[in-house]
Amino acid sequence: MIRRILAIAGIEACIAMRNRWVLTATAIMLMFALALTFAGSAPTGSLGVDLLTVSVASMTTLSVYLAPLLALMLAFDALAGEAERGGLALILSYPVSRGEILAGKGLAHLGVLAFAMTAGFGAAGGAAAMAGGAGNDSLMALARLIGSSILLGAVFLALGYAVSALAGSSAGAAAMAAGLWLLAVVLYDLGLLGAVVWSGDGAFTREVFPWMLAANPADAFRLWNVAASEGVALASGMGGAAAALPGWAAPISLILWPLAALGLARAAFGRMEP
Repeated sequence: MIRRILAIAGIEACIAMRNRWVLTATAIMLMFALALTFAGSAPTGSLGVDLLTVSVASMTTLSVYLAPLLALMLAFDALAGEAERGGLALILSYPVSRGEILAGKGLAHLGVLAFAMTAGFGAAGGAAAMAGGAGNDSLMALARLIGSSILLGAVFLALGYAVSALAGSSAGAAAMAAGLWLLAVVLYDLGLLGAVVWSGDGAFTREVFPWMLAANPADAFRLWNVAASEGVALASGMGGAAAALPGWAAPISLILWPLAALGLARAAFGRMEP
């Protein structure tokens, strides 16, 4: 089984390199991370934190938007496009299960995301550390950012596979992936903001709102990175929401989400006609 998964992963990795996905994703992460690092260097003096801490706070916001988007762009065509081109029926004619196909594709695509995020955030963090110094807390925050960004990417990779299996066509999968990104990353927070404005200082704002943030993988990612570092919380301004939750809430949410999303993707793929 492991050999079959690795064989599929190797093929998918070669396809990603041939289509310049590795280069494109890495360039995007590096360009935006460097831009945010040095564009956001002004608050370091007034906040009393080093440049790397401010950089991590900026890159956390960047990753909330870019990690899900890149993951969905990698995943939306993985099953629907394969079926349209006739490749899925050919693969399934061999002694390989659908779970192994999904695992192989996921391993390769997660490797692409992991490389892009490590290279992009690592280079930007290194530049910030050399330009403005870095303490142990900020270095740990950078390592946490990279690891949690990979977890966030895994969530949306699995959701992208589910969308790809359910849509039945590449065009439909692209539309569903765009809608999923918009809902999870933009509209969900807008809805919560409206509810907070309506509630004021009521029970929803004090008791329900923090848990609803933790229930969304994008917000759980942001809360985890904010709550784990006092400097990042100060630089990001999200310390209040993070302090209202127990320390385990956001990490547990972000760890459970990839498992649940992968189960959904496997169930959808199992019903898909090749």
